[in-house]
Amino acid sequence: MKKTISAVFGHIRRAGPFLLLLCMLCSALSVALLLAMSLDETTAYLASVESHVPLVQAGAAGLGVLAALALSRADYHTLAKLWKLHLPVCVLLVLLTFTSAGMAVGDADDRAWIRLFGGIMSLQPTELLKISFILTFACHLAHVGAELNRLRNVILLSAHAGALILLVHFQGDDGTALIFGIIFLSMMFVAGWSWWYLLMGGALCVCAAPLVWIYVMNDDQRSRVLGLYLRGEDTERILYQQNHALVSIGSGQVVGSGLFSGEYSYVPSMRNDFIFSFIGNTLGFVGCMFVLLLLGCVCMRILWTSHTAIDNLGRLMCVGVFAMIASQVVVNIGMNLMLLPVIGVTLPLFSAGGTSVLSVYLGVGIVLSVSAHSKRHLFLDS
Repeated sequence: MKKTISAVFGHIRRAGPFLLLLCMLCSALSVALLLAMSLDETTAYLASVESHVPLVQAGAAGLGVLAALALSRADYHTLAKLWKLHLPVCVLLVLLTFTSAGMAVGDADDRAWIRLFGGIMSLQPTELLKISFILTFACHLAHVGAELNRLRNVILLSAHAGALILLVHFQGDDGTALIFGIIFLSMMFVAGWSWWYLLMGGALCVCAAPLVWIYVMNDDQRSRVLGLYLRGEDTERILYQQNHALVSIGSGQVVGSGLFSGEYSYVPSMRNDFIFSFIGNTLGFVGCMFVLLLLGCVCMRILWTSHTAIDNLGRLMCVGVFAMIASQVVVNIGMNLMLLPVIGVTLPLFSAGGTSVLSVYLGVGIVLSVSAHSKRHLFLDS
């Protein structure tokens, strides 16, 4: 038993415990925030925060830590080679949401979840698909190597990402589809994508924007975008959540009203997409900065691991995980501050949602695997 415990801690030291500890601190604060919501009867009722929500969050974090440790022990090259196993499973799970097994959760208007155990629990397959995509796309890019900018390879890589982005879009989860797009662009850029292709892609996006506005976006989505710039009676209804979020953040002032004070400003979806408004309300400016510092340190640690990776495969995996977490942080906080339209993107490790939390820890596990195995090779080479 002693040897087993010693081996586990030895592996954690090699993988780098700082990243995992940062994530665990984020999860602990998330559980405390959700617990504060659930203990206040009025807030719990209005925000749909039942007593089991903090327990689910804590359980998902615990399971995520174990999953991260398990992945850190696996060779990331092996994880990439297993794409024929995990990618079809994740795609199949997403396709199940188009059937009667699919369901909407809370205030969400898209059927992006699958019922588990008779509806007692739910699973959001697109969160798992993100991790599978990062692994498979890194493998694809590493396989292409120096021939990335050949037209054939650019088309195949774009089709690889585009197929999954369209699948998520047709499911109705455009927020997650946006995150997929950012992951794709980030990994392509780091892999050495030519500026010529980037400029052409940007020009095509500009040309396609009117078509997307008219034929792809629905009336509600267009109203959310226009509401940020054109204020009126109609837009006040569309911006209801964001207006309340700004009031909630502002009411916290410097140090907030206190985590368990019970003096909370109600914001719809406060436990999910708008948990940052609750952080501002209860912990104030200081709390918001502390949360941003934690998440910033997580992202910087992942980037550092990508820098120290021994090969392109490990580097690209880390960049994919970084892009996933960083883009969600920027979009989510942009929504809370009324800088971006509401698009249904969670704040990593903080927003309530077991699958969302688990997917972040799975990504962290991949980064830890890259870190541990890179150090092992460097030690052997020396």
